[in-house]
Amino acid sequence: MPPGTPSAEPCIFCDIVAHRAPAYLVYEDAEAIAFLDIFPFTRGHLLVVPRHHVPRLTDLAPEEHAPYIRALATICRRAERLSPDYNVTLNQGAAAGQIVFHLHFHVIPRYGEANPFTPSARRRLSEEEARALVAELSPP
Repeated sequence: MPPGTPSAEPCIFCDIVAHRAPAYLVYEDAEAIAFLDIFPFTRGHLLVVPRHHVPRLTDLAPEEHAPYIRALATICRRAERLSPDYNVTLNQGAAAGQIVFHLHFHVIPRYGEANPFTPSARRRLSEEEARALVAELSPP
């Protein structure tokens, strides 16, 4: 599927990739896009998404692995601007917590909090905070 090609079902990540839906972008290349999670677990929580729709990591073609992981590594380096400690997570399937069925990794900076991974810890990202983070996480 070409980049930005939507799935048969509506997909917010396909819409973000195609610039049909708003997002706080911090990275784009030919294979992937990264943006702020609008309901972050911690400050600077990022999502790294392949440009074409695949539900699972195992659905990526072998030749797509390296470019996608390079994009993920770039975003991890940028997350280190916020904190040297972070989680990289992948939820595969509904029982594992996947909500948007378009492959994506979460890069979640950690600041010494005990457990930020509770639904009550999440709050909507403000426009002001999002703009500041985009400036901090975008290329110099």
